[in-house]
Amino acid sequence: MYVIAGFLFILTIVILVNYFRTKNTVTPLTQEQFIEGYRKAQLIDVRESKDFNAGHILGARNIPQSQLRQRYKEIRPDKPVYLYDQNGINSPRVAMFLKKKGYHDLYQLKGGFKTWTGKVRSK
Repeated sequence: MYVIAGFLFILTIVILVNYFRTKNTVTPLTQEQFIEGYRKAQLIDVRESKDFNAGHILGARNIPQSQLRQRYKEIRPDKPVYLYDQNGINSPRVAMFLKKKGYHDLYQLKGGFKTWTGKVRSK
């Protein structure tokens, strides 16, 4: 009984710490807010290439999360970075990595690509 309670307590602490770290790293934007600013920023799709090729936001560049460590220098640190993934789960992780590398203006599409109703391009 105490083991389960201890596990749940630790799990709750981990979730809270991750929430507050993410909250101070990346700003979630609604689709309308995202559309207002992404043309003046670097729009990065962090999904894998097959998902990107199946459909992506017009003007987005594909830097998959799995390649980020090798390719993050392709992103300029002096311009805002607008990130999105499939469902809004991986973008905060990418943002935390970029923040550690010196990036500051980090935004993510709330809900990810699955909620996007704007212009889409397929390869």
